Amino acid sequence: MTKRTVTLTDNQTGQSVELDVLEPTCGTSTIDISPLYKELGYFTYDPGFVSTASTWSKITYLDGDEGRLEYRGYPIEQLAENSTFLEVCYLILHGELPTEKEFEEYQRLITKHTIPHDQLTKFYSGFRRDAHPMAIMVGVVGALSAFYHDDVDIFNPEHRIISANLLVSKIPTIAAWAYRYTTGKPFMYPQNNLSYAENFLYMMFAMPSENYKPDPLMAKALDLIMILHADHEQNASTSTVRLTGSSEANSFAAVSAGIAALWGPAHGGANEAVINMLREIVDSGQPLEHFVERAKDKDDSFRLMGFGHRVYKNFDPRAKLIRGACHDLLNSGKINQTHQELLDIAMRLEKIALEDEYFKSRNLYPNVDFYSGIIFLAMGIPTNMFTVMFALSRTIGWISQWNEMMSDSKVRIGRPRQLYIGDTTRDYVSIDQRK
Repeated sequence: MTKRTVTLTDNQTGQSVELDVLEPTCGTSTIDISPLYKELGYFTYDPGFVSTASTWSKITYLDGDEGRLEYRGYPIEQLAENSTFLEVCYLILHGELPTEKEFEEYQRLITKHTIPHDQLTKFYSGFRRDAHPMAIMVGVVGALSAFYHDDVDIFNPEHRIISANLLVSKIPTIAAWAYRYTTGKPFMYPQNNLSYAENFLYMMFAMPSENYKPDPLMAKALDLIMILHADHEQNASTSTVRLTGSSEANSFAAVSAGIAALWGPAHGGANEAVINMLREIVDSGQPLEHFVERAKDKDDSFRLMGFGHRVYKNFDPRAKLIRGACHDLLNSGKINQTHQELLDIAMRLEKIALEDEYFKSRNLYPNVDFYSGIIFLAMGIPTNMFTVMFALSRTIGWISQWNEMMSDSKVRIGRPRQLYIGDTTRDYVSIDQRK
């Protein structure tokens, strides 16, 4: 990073401070405000940290204005077309694409450790049968440190990689078993002859009493979804993982905290909100055009879910990539027919959004959540598992961000400041004198 400075002067006191301007390899210049409190006695106020860089990172770069997303410098379009999710996992964690030999070893390592400790299965029976799968995920992932505590020295780089590999290998099994438990179905153990995505589908939908072969088209779509969701810079859940890890909590606890943050409907529940919206449209009996007009009415609180994006001001690059997979799946004749009416509405809604000038002029294009929700529905994955699917994909990003932070010798425990607007100091009044 190259550096220049800006000078900030307090007009009231006349005091000044020079602040370094840090120049990134890509993106927006960043002012280092760390001397501000020490020199002038001021904090900054930035609700939601929308103008604050909380860390440096070499992992993911995104440009919302240009619709650009890169992992370790590789455009998401190239990775989606040429790579697999496990190869992307290696890239995000290690910083470089693997050689053929390295990738074979990595695949073997991940496949070998997909079965969790047998006693971990007993944790599931402690949950109610109607527990939300995300509640199970938070608990079980957090409990991993009780079973794999031999490799949780967070200051040991080798231990950090071991824990990263353990999470990547076991998270599909943990996620699939959360679904199986809440549906009363027996746990299915992973098969070493299946790919990462195929194994997850097998553990979700196979039964001991019959043969099950994961559909290649669905496995391909799932692998693509996982690539597109593997990391997304310093979002709420990733920032939560980093903040938790800054206290020197172990990797499993930090990732569990990230899962909890992802559970919030404002973060990881967007694709579920899409399906709920489609159900609302179908159940209303009103024509689709009625809801489109409501969405255009600024005085109506109704919004079309899955359109536009907070960061991407143009088209979400991930949506362009996933759209083809979505249509391939819907046109295959292999989808779950139970939700056909919802899927038909979704495709009509997509056509309107891509052609209607109101949506086009406002860049309200279908985003990745719109298409991933439709794909999951077509696969037969229930809506309460949608956020779990997100967690399954994002685990590699979380653990890589945590590992990057722990490798920084200058890392400090996170401690945001506040703008206090409460009462000033006052004296205690005994209860018999209060009015």
